Amino acid sequence: MALLTGKAVAITGAASGIGRAIALEMARHGASVCINYYPDEPSAAAAAALGAQIAAERGPGVFASVAGDISTPEAGQALVAAAVAHFGKLDVFVSNAGICPFAEFTTMPADTYRRTVAVNLDGAFFATQAAARQMQAQGTGGSIIGVSSISALVGGGLQTHYTPTKAGVLSLMQSCAVALGQHGIRCNALLPGTIRTGLNEADLVGAKGAAMAARVPLGRLGEPADLAGPAVFLASDLSCYVTGAQVLVDGGLFVNLQ
Repeated sequence: MALLTGKAVAITGAASGIGRAIALEMARHGASVCINYYPDEPSAAAAAALGAQIAAERGPGVFASVAGDISTPEAGQALVAAAVAHFGKLDVFVSNAGICPFAEFTTMPADTYRRTVAVNLDGAFFATQAAARQMQAQGTGGSIIGVSSISALVGGGLQTHYTPTKAGVLSLMQSCAVALGQHGIRCNALLPGTIRTGLNEADLVGAKGAAMAARVPLGRLGEPADLAGPAVFLASDLSCYVTGAQVLVDGGLFVNLQ
């Protein structure tokens, strides 16, 4: 069952990890997808590979990509403009781009803190703002999804710069749900638990990874594809009366921490 047929989607930071999995699944559900990726060679190659896979499965004309540092307002604006240029509209926006350079609180360099905030929170704000402007101008509503984290609800000793940004993304989606509801624009947050991505893969090997998995009631760590189904649901008309929600996708980890 294709839940997103005819919808145009834009996703930040989608060359790899969670963003890539969401882009691929949304394309499989009939959406046309435009992604943003960081402007370096590995990300460009990963974006091209994603485009080739989507083209192989869906045919040409349903994928586009644009490079940009999402911490700048211009990158979010460029992504929205690219989606509209290729597909004529924007129905769904996913704010996914994020970084998490683990660091000790008392010795954390100021630029590590500022870069994390700039990408994770400033980037989410400016790109969401650009998407909301486009959806409001179209007058046909839309769905905005912010990829937050279980870290918005719990602490992290090596994530004192990261957890506030993810709490900020959650709060941003809740506030935008109120601000944009009158325009038929729904805003919801996905809160992943521990998901294996390039950000944390090296930290999840061996005994440490096994111990973390043992804390998850479903008995395993998450994979990027575990976020794709919930994202499709929030993007689709099946969730037409869902806004301001926080959707935990963590295998039950949060309730087991209480």
